[in-house]
Amino acid sequence: MMRFSIYDSLFNFAFMTTNMDTIKKKLLKALEQSLGIVTIACKEVDCARSTFYNHYKNDQDFKNAVDEISNLTLDFAESQLHKQIKEGNTTATIFYLKTKGKKRGYIERKEVEMTADISTSKLSTEAQKKIDNILNDEY
Repeated sequence: MMRFSIYDSLFNFAFMTTNMDTIKKKLLKALEQSLGIVTIACKEVDCARSTFYNHYKNDQDFKNAVDEISNLTLDFAESQLHKQIKEGNTTATIFYLKTKGKKRGYIERKEVEMTADISTSKLSTEAQKKIDNILNDEY
């Protein structure tokens, strides 16, 4: 009959912790190489996406590292956009202005015109007059 001591349990815990840390490190490296795409990183490390998201939810250091990779990826994408703008890419310029130039008026607006026949016969005379005044002021 085999007996397990507290030392066996501590060894197993230490091994699991070390193994878990190794998986996390591999995930972070794969995530960086995949420009933040979780599915690709998980496939590279042979790890379930649910495992990745459990680490993300339960380990603040891991979450911070993943968020930093996400920010670096965004920086990279923005630098590529700027490169295209410098090369004269009109579409890239328009996209940039629509997203970053909103404060300066570079925004698409849709004008919606609506007409409707509304029966006001069930409203009081006072309510009808208020509606008429509002509509007359606007048009």
